[in-house]
Amino acid sequence: MKVTISVGGKFHAFHLAGQLEKRGYLSGIFTSYPWFALKDSNLPRDKVNCLAIKEILERVLSKIPFLSKKADTRYFTANFFDNQVAKRVKPCDIFVGASGYSLKTIEKIRQSFAAKVIIERVSSYTETYWDILRQEGDRLGIKLNFPSSRVIDKELQEYRQADYVAVPSLFAKQTFLANNFPESKLICMPWGVDVDVFRPILKGDNVFRIIGVGMRIIKGIHYLLQAVGELKLKNLELWLIGGGLEPSLEPFLKKYSGSFRYIGAIPQRDLYKYYSQGSLFVNFALEDGFSMAALEAIACGCAVICSDTTGAKDVIRDGIDGFIVPSRDVEALKKKILYLYENMDICRQMGRQARENITNNFTWDDYGEKIINVYHNLLK
Repeated sequence: MKVTISVGGKFHAFHLAGQLEKRGYLSGIFTSYPWFALKDSNLPRDKVNCLAIKEILERVLSKIPFLSKKADTRYFTANFFDNQVAKRVKPCDIFVGASGYSLKTIEKIRQSFAAKVIIERVSSYTETYWDILRQEGDRLGIKLNFPSSRVIDKELQEYRQADYVAVPSLFAKQTFLANNFPESKLICMPWGVDVDVFRPILKGDNVFRIIGVGMRIIKGIHYLLQAVGELKLKNLELWLIGGGLEPSLEPFLKKYSGSFRYIGAIPQRDLYKYYSQGSLFVNFALEDGFSMAALEAIACGCAVICSDTTGAKDVIRDGIDGFIVPSRDVEALKKKILYLYENMDICRQMGRQARENITNNFTWDDYGEKIINVYHNLLK
């Protein structure tokens, strides 16, 4: 079995590639990242096809006013990347392509050789994703950026033309089923985490510290700010981590100024140092296909509260590792934060139990073994 991967960026694809390479199944991986940013992947250089011009184009096009919408900029750069992969792809047994980046490559494969095509969708069904964001914009009375119909249409074509679509959570799977997508074409497989990289280190104080990531409306940060701001608890800190601050969040940051500390972007290799200083990780996203950050925080010893519209609920055992609360329900979120704040021993115990659970069930080796078994079955 030979597997080729194509991804505009990184996401979890390099962990998948590493698992395939370890077992002798990796044919190659196409990425828009330059090689110098990938040296820690431990993949053979001759199996990594770097098409970094996509990243350069994206940065240039984002400066042009009529292309300033990020999603539309990515339409052009994704097509460029896709066309380049289509020219270079070689025969394989399975092609795994990132959604939004693979339509031309699928067409080339269909014309040139027989291979099973799997589209990886990291979030909910694309129309559902944008509907959720549109509803939130209307709810808040703010203007958000949305892609043109051609961005969505391209991804829908990929779903139709692929043999399978892989999603990382039951939440994401349900959004496909709700849009009448055939269940027989869906692969639902949770990702993993590197528990050696993401590990607990000594917490330097007794502050009850909440960690939130993803500085965008879709991540529900505005609701987390509201919850913490209204609780007004002593000896509580909220750290917000992540770059790319969405302008629509700025009014909320201003409103709750003094209730949080904005850390900004942190290199991946250093995130464990920050997560380890947390007592609780909160992912109150309106939509999150998996929530890799939640697993990383759990690996560092944090208990977790997540909304029921995230993939994290596939990993978290409600009431054991943390809590699952209804999306947008700020009162429910406040209630669970207050409970853990008032019962720090239970919070710490939940963090330990959560780490044990993912160490035993959600490492990248666990993911690799399961997904490769799926691939073998697809070829039978």
